[in-house]
Amino acid sequence: MRHGIHTAGTVTLRRWRAYDYAALTKPGLTLLSVVTAAGGAFLASATGFHYQIILHASVGTALAGGGAGALNQYFEKTHDSFMKRTRNRPLASGRINEREALFFGIALVSLGVGYLWVFANTAAAALACLTLGSYLFLYTPLKRVTPFATIVGGVSGALPPLIGWSAVRGGVSIDGWTLFFILFFWQTPHFLSLAWMYREDYRRAGYKVLTVVDPTGRVTSRQILVYAAALIPAAIMPTIVGISGIIYFFGALLVSVLFLMLAIRLFTERSNQVARRLFFASLTYLPVLFFLMVIDRYFCMPV
Repeated sequence: MRHGIHTAGTVTLRRWRAYDYAALTKPGLTLLSVVTAAGGAFLASATGFHYQIILHASVGTALAGGGAGALNQYFEKTHDSFMKRTRNRPLASGRINEREALFFGIALVSLGVGYLWVFANTAAAALACLTLGSYLFLYTPLKRVTPFATIVGGVSGALPPLIGWSAVRGGVSIDGWTLFFILFFWQTPHFLSLAWMYREDYRRAGYKVLTVVDPTGRVTSRQILVYAAALIPAAIMPTIVGISGIIYFFGALLVSVLFLMLAIRLFTERSNQVARRLFFASLTYLPVLFFLMVIDRYFCMPV
């Protein structure tokens, strides 16, 4: 009986350890990178769908992105412990030690870049390295120095679709850059709406994000409004350059205008409630956009 209890306890402990390691990868952020990388590869498949390459781009991005999440938590362990939103993360709470997290992150990053180099191409692997380097060694430390770190983070977060695009095309073209700009302009409303809701958390942790240095929210809401407005021409650009058709065009225009309306409301009201609505709208915006791209490709574009 004792042996059975001991075995059950061991299994439970291992299961929780597995959950903690999964949490180290920042699964939500990693999934977003994978979806956009797969979307980039999908749209780059102009003469037929390269399913195998799309799969390789997705796997490589998932490994590299998961490793980046673990290393980000390694670098920000102390700061995460000051924030209500992040203090229960496995590293900040002490459930996983620093050495384990560091080894785990380096291993995943190495596997991801290596996987892309072997199964995709050098261009995709190089873009993964650029994404990792800008995210971990520029954006992560700059958050504690200047509000302009958000721009650097916007570049890092906008690179994954180019990884997928390059996996198919062997490089980046003007068409692929349209996907980059969609993500770049999307990220400021996404991040700043979250940062507005948790501005006290960021202040307590010592981050110099815009919502901390702008307590009234006037500059923050204006930045969100400007980027949300810029998102409209960016979102319809894939149709203009010819990689998407009319279904995507009108769908992207509609969701982008609705997104802008929420940004306008935040600009006039500046409340946590509206910021929360904008943040959750941003979570659905990209999946809707990429879903429209897929539907459009099947019904409007030649294969």
